[in-house]
Amino acid sequence: MRNLIDLLFTTDAVQRLRLQQAALAMGVLAAAVLVMHWFVWMGVVRAAPVAWWTLLALGGMVVFFVLIRSGWSRRWSEPSLMLPQMLYALACCVLAYVLLGPARGAVFPIVMVILMFGMFIATPRQMLGVSGFAVLLFGAAIALASWRRPAAYPPVIEFGHFLIVATMVPVTALLAGRVAQMRLRLRTRRDELAQALERIRQLATRDELTGLVNRRHMQEAMAQEHQRCIRSGQTFCLVKLDIDAFKAVNDAHGQAVGDAVLRALAQEALRQVRTCDFVARWSGEEFVVMLPDTRAALARAPMERLIERLAALRILHGAEAVSVRLSGGLAEHHAGESVEQTLERAAAALDLAKAQGGGRIQAA
Repeated sequence: MRNLIDLLFTTDAVQRLRLQQAALAMGVLAAAVLVMHWFVWMGVVRAAPVAWWTLLALGGMVVFFVLIRSGWSRRWSEPSLMLPQMLYALACCVLAYVLLGPARGAVFPIVMVILMFGMFIATPRQMLGVSGFAVLLFGAAIALASWRRPAAYPPVIEFGHFLIVATMVPVTALLAGRVAQMRLRLRTRRDELAQALERIRQLATRDELTGLVNRRHMQEAMAQEHQRCIRSGQTFCLVKLDIDAFKAVNDAHGQAVGDAVLRALAQEALRQVRTCDFVARWSGEEFVVMLPDTRAALARAPMERLIERLAALRILHGAEAVSVRLSGGLAEHHAGESVEQTLERAAAALDLAKAQGGGRIQAA
């Protein structure tokens, strides 16, 4: 059963909603068909015209459903085809009004239900256009019926019907348009809220200057990797990086140039590591890299490439061109030790690299 529903309405959430709306509209006309055939059974109207009307009404809605289901409607600015469906259904109601004779008053509630479909997508201006279409079409049908069959459609009674259409249809359409506008505003605010929450999440896990994960998020990632290694018996490497003489760069060129250096380092570090690796801004000019499921011998090569690439870069900021060097301490996690202990060994290796002149990677 579920497979049949998916075949009919697809598994795409947006397309499924459009098809459900079209099916609901088809259901409204199907209810109108039952009412029409009830009056046929009661002998109020003739069967042949109602049969043709049924074929026209349901057949047209099936065509709309197929256009949406096939994806053809996506060529239009409004892929749900809600407005064309409403106009078509209103035209069918006008024809039903002419066919029903003494039972024609049953058409008006169906017209109101059709207009309420506008709250799904239409704007107030569009709904005023739909209501104008309905009033003109009903007015023309009422005038023609009164002129050709005054006995069955007394002009005085028909003028009253027209007054009902001319007043209630625009009001209902306007209310539907306002509801649609409110739905749009709520959707816009919901999207803005989702964007704000995503921004908050980014601020909570990312360093605003470099775009790298921040210290807090890196600590969580290292703790998770540590637990994974305990279960699997695998290992990982931590690398602590520091820009040599960064304070001198800030003092000589200003903080803006220093920020440009940090961003350049972050971008180059992301180019040299794998997608599964983590690069975090630890503090100031210090960075930490975590390489999961990696031995020290394999972790050294990308770090050496990073140091070479950064040394070769000429970091531009306005008229300033700066080059810097990077030092790093590499430590492979050992079974039985904590993450903090591995990081302390990486920091000690970094201090040794700096003591040896900097611009190099030192293994613990």
